[in-house]
Amino acid sequence: MPSGGSSLFSGFRVLGLYSNHVPHALRYHKKHREFYLVTAVGKCFHTYNVNRLGIVSVSNSLSDDISCVAADRMLVFAAAGRLICAFARNKEVVMRYHGHRQEVRLLLPLGDQLISADSAGDVIVWDVQGGDVYLRLQFDPVTFALSAMMHPSTYLNKVLLGSSQGALQLWNIKTSKLLFTFPGWSAGVTVLQQSPAVDVVGVGTATGRIIIHNIRLDETLMSFTQDWGPISSLAFRTDGPPILASGSPQGHIAFWDLERRQLVTQQRHAHSTAVAAATFLHGEPLLVTNGADNAIKVWIFDLEGGGARLLRSRQGHSAPPTTIHHHGNDGKNILSAGQDGTLQSFSTVHERFNKNLGHGSINKKKEQKKKKGLSYEELRLPAVTAFSSAAARQSDWDGIVACHRGRLATTTWNYQRCTMGAHHLQPPVTGRDAIATVVDITSCGNFAVIGSSCGRVDVYNLQSGLHRGCYGNDVKAHSGAVRGVATDTLNQLTLTAGSDWLLKFWRFKTRKQEEQLKLNAAPATMMLHRDSGMLALALDDFTLLVVDIETRRVVRKFAGHHGNINDMTFSPDGRWLVTVAMDCTIRTWDLPSGCLVDCFLVAMAPVGVSLSPTGDFLATAHVDSLGVYLWTNKSLCGPVGLRPLPADYQPAVETLPGVTVDESEQEVTSEEVDDTYESADQLGAELVTLSLLPESRWKSLLHLDTIKRRNKPVAPPVAPAAAPFFLPTLPGLTPQFASPTATDQEAQSKLLPWGSLSQRSEFSSDLESALQSGSFDRPLQLLKDCGPSALSVELTCLTSEGGGANSLLLAFIQMIDSMLTSGRDFDLAHAYLALFLKLHLRSLSQDSVAMAALFRLSSRLEAGWAELQATFDQSLCLLSYAKSALL
Repeated sequence: MPSGGSSLFSGFRVLGLYSNHVPHALRYHKKHREFYLVTAVGKCFHTYNVNRLGIVSVSNSLSDDISCVAADRMLVFAAAGRLICAFARNKEVVMRYHGHRQEVRLLLPLGDQLISADSAGDVIVWDVQGGDVYLRLQFDPVTFALSAMMHPSTYLNKVLLGSSQGALQLWNIKTSKLLFTFPGWSAGVTVLQQSPAVDVVGVGTATGRIIIHNIRLDETLMSFTQDWGPISSLAFRTDGPPILASGSPQGHIAFWDLERRQLVTQQRHAHSTAVAAATFLHGEPLLVTNGADNAIKVWIFDLEGGGARLLRSRQGHSAPPTTIHHHGNDGKNILSAGQDGTLQSFSTVHERFNKNLGHGSINKKKEQKKKKGLSYEELRLPAVTAFSSAAARQSDWDGIVACHRGRLATTTWNYQRCTMGAHHLQPPVTGRDAIATVVDITSCGNFAVIGSSCGRVDVYNLQSGLHRGCYGNDVKAHSGAVRGVATDTLNQLTLTAGSDWLLKFWRFKTRKQEEQLKLNAAPATMMLHRDSGMLALALDDFTLLVVDIETRRVVRKFAGHHGNINDMTFSPDGRWLVTVAMDCTIRTWDLPSGCLVDCFLVAMAPVGVSLSPTGDFLATAHVDSLGVYLWTNKSLCGPVGLRPLPADYQPAVETLPGVTVDESEQEVTSEEVDDTYESADQLGAELVTLSLLPESRWKSLLHLDTIKRRNKPVAPPVAPAAAPFFLPTLPGLTPQFASPTATDQEAQSKLLPWGSLSQRSEFSSDLESALQSGSFDRPLQLLKDCGPSALSVELTCLTSEGGGANSLLLAFIQMIDSMLTSGRDFDLAHAYLALFLKLHLRSLSQDSVAMAALFRLSSRLEAGWAELQATFDQSLCLLSYAKSALL
């Protein structure tokens, strides 16, 4: 039976994806006066502002993974396979460049041109705007395998190319000529970087040697040697001190003083993998780095001796996470343990609330002896395989207990201090090859129950770290490995499941067995919903059992997965059970009905799942993916029709969610300002729309005489003795400069132009033409631009005594009628009509045609006010009922 995707969950966003092995690009926005960082993540790239490392944009996805990125003042260029795309506003593809026959490895924007190189030795110079090929160069990878390229400063139309064989070539891309060939230093070139000095470039080699070379004189100024392997990146500091930073594949960064020609300091383990790129911000003591460990870091040089410290960072797992759980009761934080050995907390609210609890260490005392011979790797604990957390007493002592791969001792962690705790929980007597497999913390946060592969189940006090006993008469709770432990809400029962196919019920305090239940297969995982008392077990035969711990009987059995069930979670009310398995499905089971109500496929097999305590988000972790994916619960936003799915149900593939942009950090460009939404002039024909003009423009029209008498000056104005210079302006609400004054000869002329004898104003002329065309927009706009006094003068001049005509009076009445018919400028129509009748009612009463038009206008006014009054009465009645009724 075909399906249409998930009816219960919808992809929302992914947490913890920041960078990969592709070197970043840095661009400066002159209008915002801010630096922006571009990093590639899979098939799209992210843009961050360096000041806060907040994400401002996520690009549209490409067809393949991005292999390199570059940026100029306006565009961001990204290469995916053989295709190069230009992105505007950090998001939209505006140009595609086709022409490479192999994967593109290098990109270099140069003015209005873009230079790209692929793995086959093809170098193409593109016209950025038109997308045409300006120049094509072909290099033989056997003799000159292109590995780096840069544009020397002040060298017009010149490009310096480096090769894996060690030679350098300087080309003029306008004339397509090879200007000079540098023989090299018998080592492959990995990095080329322009220094702050003209003609001087930094060259990084595959042997770890750094050469500072003058390309104009073909002279080596100085050289350094790095002992950490090839040079992965070079960066020159531009804010004063002559410092050169070099990155290495081990994640270390070395800082060299170019004046004293020596190593100043080093930043070891800046990244856990190779440093993909390092860039100094122009004129600032800040260094931006990114690496394949999924980290972006900003370093500031403010330490004594020229050292750097970490200013801000965005860091996720460098290896895929294996176990995830929500921490706390608000559902805003997700604890995640990855194969990289770190324990991290991701916030669903904002990235600035993320926490990195770091790596576990074998012994904190030994950690102080790093300088005495112990290496960094020897102190690190293996990856976390299982953990449990409780927020009840986390402010008093450690609230997280974790099991590590291949180790019997479990570690405690403190969430608030973001560090590993002081206790290593290990039973007193164990087998030689026993390891800790499962752990659970009681709801009170005082005890930890830990199961091991030898069958032991031990209890520890988290405050003191002391061993408080074990379950079983012969010191073993199960004859096989313990696959799951759980405790109830009141610390009355302890439940354990082992590979001996047994589910056992123990009294928590006395640690005596009360009952056991024989299972159909060995359990793989176990999950207890403490509020409802429902215990879910995933068996090795791909089936699920739900046991009621009160009656201690199997109440539900589910079958449908076709692979190992990796993890499961309950909904907050205990109604749903969500399971994930290696068959790439995420299934939701309804416990009251005992049916499968939702199922969908994902591209990568999920290994961890957790539903928030508030029920709003489902979090999943997947194989070969560094992020934690969030899915929204549709049932919280509206009614969702859940029906039992048939046995032959074929789930559809749901796309994994991507990264979303924080609106507070989003970059607003000039193009986006032009695309802002503009409200309609009128929302509906049955509604009346106000003019939004100030009340002073229309509310005082009937009281102009009173205002003039009140504002009459007591004494005539006196010119100041020395008036400052002002540009002459015309009277009115809109500032307008007056035209130049006439000369003396023109002022003495007695001839008057014919147009000066005309008494018609611009408003009267436009009103007369509007009477013929039927559109009164132009005269109405003129009245809106007039002040109260000018508007009174315009209406007074409509009569024949003021230079007008009776036809203008009828035209004004028709203009008011059209305003009332359209429903727009409702307040102005009534104010203008009131002033019009005050000025001309006596003369209009003697004109039968005008009186007939006024009677029609009066009936329209009464009908319009009747509709408004009915609407007002209905709204007031509803409001009065809502305030007084007992709801």
